[in-house]
Amino acid sequence: MHAQNIYVIGLMAVGKSTVGRLLAESLGRPFIDSDHEIEARAGAEISWIFDVEGEEGFRDREEQVIDELSQRDGLVLATGGGVVKRQINREHLAARGIVVYLDCPIEKLLERTNKDKRRPLLNGPNREEVLRSLMCERGPLYAEIADYRFVSGDNSAKSLVNKIISKLQGDGVI
Repeated sequence: MHAQNIYVIGLMAVGKSTVGRLLAESLGRPFIDSDHEIEARAGAEISWIFDVEGEEGFRDREEQVIDELSQRDGLVLATGGGVVKRQINREHLAARGIVVYLDCPIEKLLERTNKDKRRPLLNGPNREEVLRSLMCERGPLYAEIADYRFVSGDNSAKSLVNKIISKLQGDGVI
């Protein structure tokens, strides 16, 4: 029997990478961050890919990485915040594993991204407006494929991971 993959989705800065890494460590599984995988394959940062290839070029790369990684067994994968924009990515994630949606209040996301210059979508003048717009656009798409939804930001990442593991074990999915 193969171990189901666990995919961690949600807006930028909700804690997908941190929670995903801790979740993988706790479960003894490999961890992959899809954004880091894209950067490694491209030999460039995501901001550069956005600048040179545009969002479509980045999304093409992301689609390929998601397709490949979601065909493996037993990993924990933290995705980029916009992964749900493409229907094919949503289909692959929903069909090929357990989808854990991390949600977070906008105010907490603003705190977390206050000095962050590595997020191309937040480099404009009104970060709050951008985050609210992204939540309106992507929130329903996250919810559409989520098997589980957890709110991050109130407790430590470790306690959130413990809640996730407890819920998944309680439901008999891991």
